[in-house]
This record gives sequence, C-alpha cells and structure tokens, in this order.
Amino acid sequence: MNTATTTLTLHEGYFSRRSLFDWLFALVVAAGGIYAFARYQSYMDVYEKGILLGAVPAATWIGWFWRPLRTLMLAVAGFALLGVASYQGELARADNVFWLKYFLSSQSAILWMSVLFVMSTVFYWGGMIARGQGSAFELLGSRLAWVAVGMALIGTMVRWYESYLLGPDIGHIPVSNLYEVFVLFCWLTTLFYLYFEDQYGTRSIGAFVMLVVSAAVGFLVWYSVAREAHEIQPLVPALKSWWMKLHVPANFVGYGTFALSAMVAFAYLVKQQAAETRWYKLAPLWMLGIVLCFEPVVFRQTAAGSSSYWIVYMGVSALIVAGILFGRRRIAERLPALEVLDDVMYKAIAVGFAFFTIATVLGALWAAEAWGGYWSWDPKETWALIVWLNYAAWLHMRLMKGLRGTVSAWWALVGLAVTTFAFLGVNMFLSGLHSYGEL
Repeated sequence: MNTATTTLTLHEGYFSRRSLFDWLFALVVAAGGIYAFARYQSYMDVYEKGILLGAVPAATWIGWFWRPLRTLMLAVAGFALLGVASYQGELARADNVFWLKYFLSSQSAILWMSVLFVMSTVFYWGGMIARGQGSAFELLGSRLAWVAVGMALIGTMVRWYESYLLGPDIGHIPVSNLYEVFVLFCWLTTLFYLYFEDQYGTRSIGAFVMLVVSAAVGFLVWYSVAREAHEIQPLVPALKSWWMKLHVPANFVGYGTFALSAMVAFAYLVKQQAAETRWYKLAPLWMLGIVLCFEPVVFRQTAAGSSSYWIVYMGVSALIVAGILFGRRRIAERLPALEVLDDVMYKAIAVGFAFFTIATVLGALWAAEAWGGYWSWDPKETWALIVWLNYAAWLHMRLMKGLRGTVSAWWALVGLAVTTFAFLGVNMFLSGLHSYGEL
C-alpha cells in the first residue's frame, strides 16, 4: 500500500525576510522624515506635508526593493545635510567655506556631476574597445556613474535650500526651468540604466546610454554659461503650485526612460548590422551622426561667442560616430544578446509610458487649477499627446502583435526624436502657455 506524502511549504512573509540592515535603514528614513518635518514644516503647505508623509514609506520600500539605493540615499542625505549646515543661514558662505566652494554648494556639486558623467562615458567606452581588461574599465565607469548620480542629488537638495536662503517667497523645489530639469534628466536616466545594469548583469549597454547623458551634460554646461541659468530665479506665478512637485518628476521619468530605450535600440541595430559592409545598410550610425551634428547647427547662434563651443561639440560627435562605425564588430561582440537588448528596450518604454501617462493626467489637473481648463491644445500639450500616442502604439504593437527586432528598434529611435522635440523643440520654435524655459 502506497502512502502519499504531502509536503506543506510555508513561504516567508515579506517583512520576515528583512535583514537587520533593512530595519535600520527604515529607522533612519523615519527619523529623517521626522527631522525634516520638525525643521522645515513652517515652509510647507498641507500638500507638501502630505508628500513628506508619503515619502517615508516610499523611500523605505524602494530601498528594500533595490538595495544599492540605500547606500545612495544615506550618502546623499549625509552630504546634503552637511552642505545645508555649513551655510549657517548665510548664502555668502558658499564662497568662503572650502567644502561648499569646491564640493557641496549646488553649483559645485552639479559641475562635479557633469565631469563624472563624461568620465563615466569615457570609461564605459574604454571597456567596450579594450582587449582583456574591458570589464575593469566598465566597472569603473559604473562606479563613476553612481557617484555622479549622488553629486546630482546632493546639488539638487542643496539648491533647494539655497533658494530659501534667497527668500521664503523665492524658495522652491529645483525642477522649474531647463537648467534644473536637465540635471533631473541626467541622474534619472542614469539611475534607471544602473538598475537594468544590475538586473541583467551586463555593463556594456552603458557605453550607449551614457552617450545621451553626456550629450545632455554638454547642453547643460553651455546653457549655464551662455544664459547664466545656474542662477536661482523666482518662480513665475503659474509655477507656484504643489502640482509642479509631482508633474515634472513624473514627466522626466518618462523622458529619461524613453531616451534610455532609444540608445538601447541603437545598440541593438549596431549589433544586428555589425557584419554589414554596404554603407546604406548602416543607416542607424549615419542617423545618429546627423542628429548629433544638427544640435550645434541649431544652437550655434543662440548666444554670442558660443559658436566655437558648438564647433567643438560637432567635432567630438563626429569622432564618436566614426569610432562606432569603424569599431562596430568589436562593439557587437561585447554587447549582450539581441534578446536582452530587446527586453531592456521594452521594459524601459513600459516604465516610461506609465509615468508619462501619470504626468499627463497630473498636468491636466494642474491646468484646470491654473487656467480653468484641462486641455487647451497648447503646443507643449499637443506634442506631449503625440509622444504619448507614439509609445502607446509601440506598446500595443508589441503586446498585441508581437512587434520585435529591427522595426521596434527603429521605432524607439524615432520616438527619441519626437520626445526631444516635445522637450526642447517646443521651447525653441513654438510659444505657448508652457514657455518657461526659452533658449
């Protein structure tokens, strides 16, 4: 007689799987939330207090979900608090205190961010072309990217405090103009890439993703010098709303992940066409060259004396494209499988689409409060709708029709052009209710 043995498997609960460090991290986050409330509640309205209350469990969960973020958040909090404390309520101390002047003031931290992102890009590409020691270069590129993200966040937190030192009516979260949102774009794009790097166990994609981040850094440096955009300015009346604190970050999660997906798509096409010898079959490379060289043509006359900067930018862009063109076979060997690239591209677009949808809804609610209507067919709104429809169609074709491979990669690249125009082109060539970041 056979006796059936029933095995009962008990699954550990979510909280029972937390380590001691997890709980210590949660305790530190809670203490930080209490400190922020006690110290800065006089500057907050009821909505901001609600956001702070929700940020504590959200930060705890995300630190538990992806553990490297715990170290990042603790380091940023520590150095940002050091920077804030070093001011002692006087903005002039930024020029007198050593670590403020060279490291922790918002301008210094963001300049370090810019340098580190470019260095990270160089090391990622060094790993791509190096023989034998490529992984060491890529590891260094990854570490520099993490530090750059940290400096960007420190600069953002300190800039937030600096705005209040200029005056309580001037203080605002630094996501209100092109300079501030370019910083946001750089660190968000990089952070999402670092997540995919960790999940898929490959660093070679970073060489491509960091190109778009370095291009953004190039624009940021020019914009801050040509327009003195790093100077903190009071908000225009329409931006004095708590909706801005939600709408803009959600929007730039979309922009960042769409840019990430496009660069992964570019890597996909390079790997796919590595053995191709006919020049017209290498269209992705030529297209990137045209796009990179188009930017200097657009911006070279926008400020006196800036044409030489864009000439150098164009030269560097041309060298990068030529290097990818001639080294495409070696590059293709180091890239992960096409299936991995395709999956990263899909997940990046899916995340971006979700956040962009949320941002669009929040923007409509904000518009109703500020202008009395949810939608006005303003150029920015119209192009945001075009971006949304583009990626909605991409996801529909993938999920319902099984879209894969070359067509989806090309579509993602075209999506970057559409998104870039919605982000920058509208500000440059069109005017409307959203013209807060003129060039």
